[in-house]
Amino acid sequence: MAGPLIRSLWSNTTRRSLSSHTSTYKSSYLKFGHTLSSLRAFSSATASTAVPGAPSSSLDPNRLRNVAVIAHVDHGKTTLMDRLLRQCGADIPHERAMDSINLERERGITISSKVSHFVTSIFWKDNELNMVDTPGHADFGGEVERVVGMVEGAILVVDAGEGPLAQTKFVLAKALKYGLRPILLLNKVDRPSVSEERCDEVESLVFDLFANLGATEEQLEFPVLYASAKEGWTSSTFTKEPPADARNMSQLLDAVVRHVQPPKANLDDPFLMLVSMMEKDSYLGRILTGRVTSGVVRVGDKVNGLRNTDSGSEKIEEAKVVKLMKKKGTSIVSIDAAGAGDIICMAGLTAPSIGHTVASTEVTTALPSVELDPPTISMTFGVNDSPLAGRDGTHLTGGRIGDRLMAEAETNLAINVIPGMSESFEVQGRGELQLGILIENMRREGFELSVSPPKVMYKTENGQRLEPIEEVTIEINEEHVGLVMEALSHRRAEVIDMCPVPGNDGRTRLSLTCPSRGLVGYRCVFSSDTRGTGFMHRAFLKYEKYRGPLGNVRKGVLVSMGFGTITAHSLMGLEARGILFVAPGLDSYDGMIIGEHSRDTDLDVNPVKAKQLTNIRSANNDENVKLSPPRHMTLEEAIGYVASDELIEVTPKTIRLRKRCLDVNKRKSLSKRAKE
Repeated sequence: MAGPLIRSLWSNTTRRSLSSHTSTYKSSYLKFGHTLSSLRAFSSATASTAVPGAPSSSLDPNRLRNVAVIAHVDHGKTTLMDRLLRQCGADIPHERAMDSINLERERGITISSKVSHFVTSIFWKDNELNMVDTPGHADFGGEVERVVGMVEGAILVVDAGEGPLAQTKFVLAKALKYGLRPILLLNKVDRPSVSEERCDEVESLVFDLFANLGATEEQLEFPVLYASAKEGWTSSTFTKEPPADARNMSQLLDAVVRHVQPPKANLDDPFLMLVSMMEKDSYLGRILTGRVTSGVVRVGDKVNGLRNTDSGSEKIEEAKVVKLMKKKGTSIVSIDAAGAGDIICMAGLTAPSIGHTVASTEVTTALPSVELDPPTISMTFGVNDSPLAGRDGTHLTGGRIGDRLMAEAETNLAINVIPGMSESFEVQGRGELQLGILIENMRREGFELSVSPPKVMYKTENGQRLEPIEEVTIEINEEHVGLVMEALSHRRAEVIDMCPVPGNDGRTRLSLTCPSRGLVGYRCVFSSDTRGTGFMHRAFLKYEKYRGPLGNVRKGVLVSMGFGTITAHSLMGLEARGILFVAPGLDSYDGMIIGEHSRDTDLDVNPVKAKQLTNIRSANNDENVKLSPPRHMTLEEAIGYVASDELIEVTPKTIRLRKRCLDVNKRKSLSKRAKE
């Protein structure tokens, strides 16, 4: 009797203490750049009506359904999540409510699966559905791998017009690996080009994909639904205009309850939870998220943090559960207890991180952690040591950069950070997009840094050098096929299949395999070659024998050899030399790259040369200088453009390209040594 009474008193005392400090907390919390919405999400979460004590019907695992929504990029899974939330009565503040990070809303893609954004529970016919929105891009595959281990089912969303693409195969392989039985949802069937014959064809392609990935007989018997997430309806039969009373998502929700098995868990066993996600809160500390494997946890319970080592399980912390939370709809609420099979957030521990186990004090063995695919690409982050350093940013030192990178690696297991020499850090990841997102986030936080070009991580097996190979799917107009094929041939690509796009006259789809190093920087070239009308999707396939050196994929550059302000007079004479990256009035320094040379060699130029004044007047001497607009590079374009002897200078306001060695005489001597 004393235990529940003490826990109840402690919980009430804690709740009163939290409410008394709310006003003080708000002011300090907002100093760290958090919004009021995230403040309400974690620290001001409303208490639920669950009463601590014996397991009630709310803790019954048979009422739960844990489901992940997986799909290729831009096939409509986040829009689908919006419609499911609205169907179940949630108040959606804006479109794409599950994409609440600024970069996600700008780019229109899902980047990470943090619980405050992507895990939500909805109620449907006396059942609680824990829905998880996952990234579709292969560069963020680490998020998918962590999520699929938390769920018992998946909704595979496929565009009925495009069919399964490279990243559909990637996310489906992860789901089948964990034994999930996906529900196939053919989305965008309301498009004019989509017919019933096309849907049958896509269903056959998906079945073949299941079979090629080694699906079991149970997994091959997947149910098929048709939907228009944009219009907000699903149907068990093909239709473009369902009846007015059927224009809702009820058929999909019924299919989830019917086909997804409830979690197999025991409430009487000791409490166990594998940490799959982690966030940091300046007030509550670490917010650990995971699926409760067994038992029941309540606010105030004593728990241990465990991790696996080479010698066995190791205890890393003993603490009390300060707060339990769960996202319901679009808001996060406090709960007093959670049972086996549920996905929850927990505060109170300071040491455990992703892959560790939180368990009752009598448990001494940690759960097996999630195995992630190894990184395939690396970049070196260092201090910005250019002559213009320190003008824009507030975080300049190697220590601040290292702390930020270590914090990122702690919450994202798909990124590895290895300290290097002279305040530099090697950052390993899945692709240039993933590392580009990290650099952009740091840039917006006020960091200045220099970044090396991406390097592919090779393997050596049986004396053979192996490199990562990616599967590439390209959809272009027929007139661009020759140009794209020629460009990819220089990058060691091999064509697997080439066919017309169903329902799109004049469009061709190419399937290729290409080394990861050959695709670095190709996306912007591809957009230029296809005049913005082409689509390219890529996903990691396997490691394969090294295919040899690449062809000539880039011209030389124009390198500044003067410090000062760039003048229009000097640029007028340099326009004939190539494509300029700068405009008059910008600052320049020795070794800064100001343009692309028209030839394959680098050229040192002086962009700060001013017009000499004379006392002779002439009608033509003072005519206005007319220059072509410069080529402005985005961060992703810069990452793919720089060569091995160059760096990217990243500041909150500008992105500059520069040579690794700024002095022109040293560069010439180094190039002579390399030739010798």
